[in-house]
Amino acid sequence: MPTQLQRMLSGLEADGQAGLLKAVQHGIEKEGLRVTSQARVAQTGHPESLGSALTHPRITTDYSEALLEFITPVFQDVDAALEHLCELHRFTYGQIGDELIWGASMPCRIDDPSEIPIGRYGDSNNGRMKHIYRVGLESRYGRVMQSIAGIHYNFSIPDGLWPELQRLQGDTGELQDFRSRSYFGLLRNFRRYSWLLNYLFGASPALSDSFVDGDDHQLERFDDNTLYAPHATSLRMSDLGYTNQAQASLFICYNTLENYVNTLSEAVQTPYPAYEQLGVKDDQGRYLQLNTNLLQIENEYYSDIRPKRVTESGEKPLQALAARGVEYVEVRSQDINPLLPLGLDAEQSRFIDSFLLFCLLAESPEIDGDECERLRQNHNRVVRSGREPGLTLLYGESERDLQAWGEELLDQTMKVAELLDRVHGSSCHSRSVQQQRLKLADSELTPSAQILRLMKERGQGYDEFVLAQSKQHRERLLSEPLTDSQRQGLEELARRSHQQQQQMEQVEQPPFDQFLADYFGS
Repeated sequence: MPTQLQRMLSGLEADGQAGLLKAVQHGIEKEGLRVTSQARVAQTGHPESLGSALTHPRITTDYSEALLEFITPVFQDVDAALEHLCELHRFTYGQIGDELIWGASMPCRIDDPSEIPIGRYGDSNNGRMKHIYRVGLESRYGRVMQSIAGIHYNFSIPDGLWPELQRLQGDTGELQDFRSRSYFGLLRNFRRYSWLLNYLFGASPALSDSFVDGDDHQLERFDDNTLYAPHATSLRMSDLGYTNQAQASLFICYNTLENYVNTLSEAVQTPYPAYEQLGVKDDQGRYLQLNTNLLQIENEYYSDIRPKRVTESGEKPLQALAARGVEYVEVRSQDINPLLPLGLDAEQSRFIDSFLLFCLLAESPEIDGDECERLRQNHNRVVRSGREPGLTLLYGESERDLQAWGEELLDQTMKVAELLDRVHGSSCHSRSVQQQRLKLADSELTPSAQILRLMKERGQGYDEFVLAQSKQHRERLLSEPLTDSQRQGLEELARRSHQQQQQMEQVEQPPFDQFLADYFGS
């Protein structure tokens, strides 16, 4: 009997609707720490020539003044998205002098957390709120954790395809509800199988020893300044990276949109004792955090994938989701690969497209508490020990060999890739899957293994290795300069962003305390 995946793929092709897959959309958000030529966090402010970090649509900052974030427009063509990301890197390198964009997820050596300057966004109430939110992250988790960088991959199905998918599913409900249910099916399958992405693309097996405190990290010493785990794939995604013990009480396994919205809404409104003890302001009246709740705002929830919708003016993300449903998903699990100039490439992107479509079209039963715990354990095993020979993962009530299970998932992903290739008249999606088969058969081909091998061959610790790679990437990116029109377009965006921030600051605003009360009361 054919699986749901097979029925959906054959149904799309038989009805002549598979061509709609050409319009699958992508957007990339890529962070990068600005560092000095000595591999230390840059102490300079966000360069004015890059525009306003508050209002620029393409170049902004994440946690720190030194943590750049590049945001591409939405593209149907993966190559076009990557080319735009390349333009943003080239333009930025023309504005930051001798500084570098750190080419890895885990930061350079940080001996004192105060070396990480918190992002500033001007004097408007919106700008102050963004800054204080980051002050709150420092108060709750410390600055060092917030210096980690990653790649967010945004993915959506074209509007025209949803009615056909609904018909093939035999669903007679509202199209908006079907779309959200389908995206949540994708989210659940991603949670089940994303360990495979960590194995294939994880690129943080080592880090500076300044990143961890004490000896309770279960890492081995590579050299005087570097720690690593011999079989790790992504320490960034482990309990050493983005961790939050307070959020452990949140049970979110993405069964329904309503449950997701309600659970996060409650977390944003529920005081947390440790944060209450900290207080909202210090003795001098300076803000320490936006509020004392489990989450200051929805974005504080750490997850490897999120349902998303573009918000309207004054609208909160959860309000947008509740009102109009899921519009796209944001994959947040991808490390920056220091072996690649942009941190990822087209092969990886095409594989992720195929994998996400597999997650969308395959059966996706709801996840109960027991399965949620198994998924958590599988994730931890792979990010810490994914290349360990003979590693097994929890599978129902038993265990299963990682390699055998991975081959099965690649078989399913290949079915999607082959259809995408027929639609596009190419073979690039199938090739991307085949390249991952090689990594599954030989773990030495994974980025995490290659990084450790090169560090050993070159006799370089973590900082030395990433610094050398970052310099190479700068040279390669600058070897193909921007065209005049590209440069002028980005200069104009920067100029307009400064104007927009100035206009925001010139408008009469309520007192900031009232602004916050109104925001959280809406």
